[in-house]
Amino acid sequence: MGLHTENNLPAKAPSRKRGLWRKRVKDNKFAYMLMVPTIIFMMLVHLLPMLQGIWMSFLKLNQFTLVKYLKAPFVGLDNYVGLLFNSDNPVRQGLNFAIRNTAIYAVIVTIGVMIMGLMMAMLLNRDFPGRGIARTAMLLPWVVPSYVVGVLWGFMWQQNGIINYILVDVLHLFAEKPFWLLGTNTIWAIIIPTIWRGWPFLMVIFLAGLQTIPDDIYEAATIDGAGKFRQFWNMTLPMLKPVIAVQLLFQIINNVYSYNIVSTMFGNGAGYPGEWGDLLMTALTRQSFGYWSFGSGSAASMMLMVVMLMVVGVWYRAFRTELNAQ
Repeated sequence: MGLHTENNLPAKAPSRKRGLWRKRVKDNKFAYMLMVPTIIFMMLVHLLPMLQGIWMSFLKLNQFTLVKYLKAPFVGLDNYVGLLFNSDNPVRQGLNFAIRNTAIYAVIVTIGVMIMGLMMAMLLNRDFPGRGIARTAMLLPWVVPSYVVGVLWGFMWQQNGIINYILVDVLHLFAEKPFWLLGTNTIWAIIIPTIWRGWPFLMVIFLAGLQTIPDDIYEAATIDGAGKFRQFWNMTLPMLKPVIAVQLLFQIINNVYSYNIVSTMFGNGAGYPGEWGDLLMTALTRQSFGYWSFGSGSAASMMLMVVMLMVVGVWYRAFRTELNAQ
């Protein structure tokens, strides 16, 4: 009897799960029907272009075979091998600088927007006269389109622009007006505008998270003698950790794939931002379209996608507990 029962257990468990799954689908049939158009749309917008990009990365797709498009000659892994090992590959040229700049840019911008967003959210979470007006005013940088941000800050970074006027003529922080759009200063010329535009969005997200934390726990902590810093470190941050985790991932992805501000600041995408201003997206776009090397460009994009999937995997392992608790 014991063996008979034990042998039947594996068969009953899947059957029970299938029954529960069918009941769940039946009970929520209308909800699943509403999801069908969204799933179809997501497949058309995301899945099919991704599959097309994967196929293009295996093709010899250039100015001579572009008319054939997806029927261009199949070359297998040649595009990937050329990117990794062929220094004469046109798409590979400058990618080392772009990878370095993108890593610096993504890390600093992500940290900057999250710190700024959290600080402003905590300030605007307090009750003071004109709080609604202040919240609205703080959203203005985020409302400005990224293309406009790139153009405006491009003018502001000019040697005789307003930034050098403030730094040199007003504050006297420099003896001479520096060149912000040349040399190593270029990386800061793209980092600062991105942080300026991005932190209001994080402020809204963190402000929503802060408003879900009950005031009672802060009152109890104050009675127990906990100072503001201890309350922030031991109460606010742990309760915001799921929100911080999700926004951390979103910001890393957005900043690695950043394009608009740099492309508009340096000639609407046609200009070369230099060794300290080029990012992966601007470099891949310029090299792929400039040399009509669409097969190699697709291969580079697929390699970047794999790297980002690995980053997502590391992120999930780091914050798995917080995410599963929600």
